[in-house]
Amino acid sequence: MLDTQITAEVPKLVTQYIARQPIFDAETGIYAYELLYRDSINNAFPIGTTDGQATGRLFFNALMLIGINKLTANQRAFINLSSDALLDDFPKLLQPDSAVIEIVERADNIDKVTNRVTALKKEGYTFALDDYDGDEKWEPLLHLVDYIKLEVEEPIIKTNMLLKKLKRRFPDVKIIVERIETHEQFMLLKSAGCDYFQGFFFARPEMLSYHNVEPSKFAVFDLLRCTSRPDLDFDEVHQRVAKDVGLTARILKLVNARSGNQNLVITSISQAVIYLGEDAIRQFVRVLALSELGVDKPSELTKLGLTRAHFMQLMLEPGGKEMSERGYLVGLMSVLDAILNMELDVIAKEFCLGDDLSSALLNFNGMLGATLQLARAVEEDNWPLAVKLLETIRPASAIDIVYNAMLVARQYGDEVLASIIEDT
Repeated sequence: MLDTQITAEVPKLVTQYIARQPIFDAETGIYAYELLYRDSINNAFPIGTTDGQATGRLFFNALMLIGINKLTANQRAFINLSSDALLDDFPKLLQPDSAVIEIVERADNIDKVTNRVTALKKEGYTFALDDYDGDEKWEPLLHLVDYIKLEVEEPIIKTNMLLKKLKRRFPDVKIIVERIETHEQFMLLKSAGCDYFQGFFFARPEMLSYHNVEPSKFAVFDLLRCTSRPDLDFDEVHQRVAKDVGLTARILKLVNARSGNQNLVITSISQAVIYLGEDAIRQFVRVLALSELGVDKPSELTKLGLTRAHFMQLMLEPGGKEMSERGYLVGLMSVLDAILNMELDVIAKEFCLGDDLSSALLNFNGMLGATLQLARAVEEDNWPLAVKLLETIRPASAIDIVYNAMLVARQYGDEVLASIIEDT
């Protein structure tokens, strides 16, 4: 484990990367830029990164913090979105006219995606279908998109035939062909009626780098917890954001991106949070969780913390609201050593948990500690120990109450993370 301690006063300054590849018109003038996620100076999509993670990090670290206009020099932007990001309304974090949203070729849940695209188009958003291959599954989307992107095939006649077929069926749709590598390909595609062109023949993706203040993973986890409740407490969200420089910077940038009002002046974090409203805040946290919680650790670890937290909350409810809420916090903190790569004793000290919570986490002491140990016993199918612990925690209760509480807690963990982090 790393013994690095987290402090709210010292932000983590890191270098972030993004690539942009120009899209040209028939006269070889720049028409737009496609923005591409990168995680290092190596100009390639990082191996092992899912579409969902790339979407979240691109949105959170680049689009929200720097702004699309700066990244594209005020040219039109094309941005890839995963299916989950579309279904979670990530485009609503942007102004409708600020970017063309690309539906990636690995998209699934086509019926749901089609319904969401239909709704977003009514609000003014523009879409492109990336790497169209003629598969019938794309039929519901073809009449909704403004751009269709093709990849060059060999022989080039295959691409030309598909291009002409699409032009006949959808005369108003603009066709973009990618991966053009020679002048001959460009001229043949141009003569076939292609509208826009992209590929190494014109330009390779250009790497951009910038310094960025990253939010602490603890702040991310804590904000996820407080926004997972049905009734959003804006003051609580404000308090969480205000403690982290990285979160504050992105919230303020998001207000600027969404307002479209040059006269809007934000004078406080609380004003920014209230201005965004409940839907935008929840979308922001989904992007945040996707971009940060899923970077190093599997989603199952986060789900485990949420499940333990809710299980402890349910088991301790007879002790009153204060006791059950403390149980929730202990359950949530019990996985932070793995998420943050810190020892639990360091976490307990850094976040001022107090003696009773600290001893519960570290030594299973007290009612809180016994309930945490009960949760772990159930996870390990150690039912003899579970029965013994239940006699201490709720002596008049049958073991069925433990079964039911864990079932409800697992459903809770599944629901909170269902649309946030893809399995890795």
